[in-house]
Amino acid sequence: MKRVLSLICLLTLVASAVVAQENSSESSWQRYTIKGDDFSIKLPLRPSMATNVNVISDRKTTRERRLGAYADGVVYTVLSVDDGSPKKALHNAIDQLASSKLWDRTTAKELTGDGFVGKQFLSSQPFGGIVQVLATKRRFYQFQVVGAPADDSRVKPFFASLMLTEKGDGIEVSDGLGVPYEPSAASATQVSTDQIFKSKDVDRKSLLIEPMYTEQARQNAVAGTVVLKVVFSASGNVDQIQILSGLPFGLTERAIEAAQKIKFLPALKDGKYVSTWMQLEYNFNLY
Repeated sequence: MKRVLSLICLLTLVASAVVAQENSSESSWQRYTIKGDDFSIKLPLRPSMATNVNVISDRKTTRERRLGAYADGVVYTVLSVDDGSPKKALHNAIDQLASSKLWDRTTAKELTGDGFVGKQFLSSQPFGGIVQVLATKRRFYQFQVVGAPADDSRVKPFFASLMLTEKGDGIEVSDGLGVPYEPSAASATQVSTDQIFKSKDVDRKSLLIEPMYTEQARQNAVAGTVVLKVVFSASGNVDQIQILSGLPFGLTERAIEAAQKIKFLPALKDGKYVSTWMQLEYNFNLY
């Protein structure tokens, strides 16, 4: 099955790589933050992160930071946007969430606190989820969990630990791959690694960080599409990356890096999470 990746997608999918952690029990969770940002939050393992800086004009740039982690059937994501208009970003996000098939607009709940306003939605899908979009004085945030209902023990620590403060503590995360989840005997979800399926053969199919356009590619007027064939594994990682069509000046490498950071809910077959082959297309355009 082919997936065309675009800049702002609901992060129902997204993976990582490097060291393993056994399970997502709350005792193993740690607090993470980004240097210079205004939040900290607990996660079951170290997240991957990608920063995207967009040049709007000579005097204005916007910066998006995306964090993602997967553990025990649940995807955790954080989006931090610094564009000078957090309340405008909040209104746009609320409109998008209210019209999305993933979220139930009838569950909308107003959120207010010291220095922020926002809204919360619950998932309309059987697998469950919860998303909170918030605007502080300086930034827009989206905190999201997909794969379990709001009262699930795999969800509660995430939102309960959220702190919005200019001097948040925690382990500083920088751009790069996070820690991949490795299922254990204590896992609440069943995983089958016996074979890799085609998307059409699973009961429920298994989206995403747009790779940045490199300055060298822009100067050489390079545009086009990088096509990758990958495995979305049952354990929530992107494996076996194959280049079907590449581009010069670092664009292929950017696409591979983005693919490695994808966080996603694995496909489901016969009640077990399974691995599937996927084709990813990363479109690069001049601007």
